[in-house]
Amino acid sequence: MARIPVCSFSPMLHSLRLLLLGVHFLVAGAINLVIVFLHPFSTDNSRRCGRVYSLPALRFLGLDLQLQDEALQTLGRPCVIVANHQSNFDLFIFGCAVPPRTVTLGKKSLRWIPIFGQIYWLAGNVLIDRGNAAKAKQAMLQTTATLQQNNTSIWVFPEGTRNHGQGLLPFKKGAFQMAITAGVPIVPLCANTYINSMQLNRWHSGRLLIRALPPIPSAGLTLDDMPALMERCRQQMAACIASLDAETSASAAGPAH
Repeated sequence: MARIPVCSFSPMLHSLRLLLLGVHFLVAGAINLVIVFLHPFSTDNSRRCGRVYSLPALRFLGLDLQLQDEALQTLGRPCVIVANHQSNFDLFIFGCAVPPRTVTLGKKSLRWIPIFGQIYWLAGNVLIDRGNAAKAKQAMLQTTATLQQNNTSIWVFPEGTRNHGQGLLPFKKGAFQMAITAGVPIVPLCANTYINSMQLNRWHSGRLLIRALPPIPSAGLTLDDMPALMERCRQQMAACIASLDAETSASAAGPAH
């Protein structure tokens, strides 16, 4: 798709937005520290903090968001949410899509990031040590209890790392093992490949589409069924992301207003 030429001052706009994003990250961090200190380890902290990070950032980054998450918001029971992981911008992109009573699964090393790490920990998120099999297994048992007993959903990026817009990476087993063990559904949450189309040097820098797919049941499955479950989820997400990308491309190629 041909890119629309931009005017000469546009690189300054790109730099200004990144500067504003950095300042916002610090200000939002201060606000979120107050939130998590007032409600330490609350299962609704991720939703609260996600909105503080996301909503202002989307405005000054010039991104137009369309959120289609009815399948997630109306589920009414705990689930494992799996989303595609593109870049560090995901904090601002997906932050507004976190439903109530949801925590995330993250690397233990996140705890040591100044300010953000302390917020992440006090928000009640589950930290796992991937380099220690025994501790990782203990964390998985903790997530099962979270899903079954605490009426709380868990958000996971099943690729395990950022794909940088190069397509879905192979999925890791953790999210699917949790869902099968706890007997809860999996809800795929897909964003278009914004990292390839976002142009921060334009006033309207891009369109974001986030769509929740219908829940994939895991009740009655065993760990022997896990490979098929992973493949089913991955295929559905890949097809959804391709559809979202086609929709955003068609919109970008439309007549200028």
